[in-house]
Amino acid sequence: MKVELLYFEGCPNWTVADERLAQALTTLRRDDITVERRQVETTTQAEEFGFTGSPTIRVDGRDPFATGEQHVGLACRVYSTPKGLSGSPTVEQLVEVLS
Repeated sequence: MKVELLYFEGCPNWTVADERLAQALTTLRRDDITVERRQVETTTQAEEFGFTGSPTIRVDGRDPFATGEQHVGLACRVYSTPKGLSGSPTVEQLVEVLS
């Protein structure tokens, strides 16, 4: 399984997503998976990577949280969670998509 975390430095939510990904992988006892972090620095890179906001999480090249409403660009992304909108998926949501 390949897990990627795409982000841009101006968005603080990517570090929360990074921590939650680590927690989810620990919960699943998947120490064999390394999260590849990819910093997106320009709008050209955003278009090239199909970057729909920071943080974007991909599992085997697919965005499991895509709704089709996101736009490509350097912006912070919002996720729908059981407790409302958040800058990152919950640990439980990540466990679900990584299972």
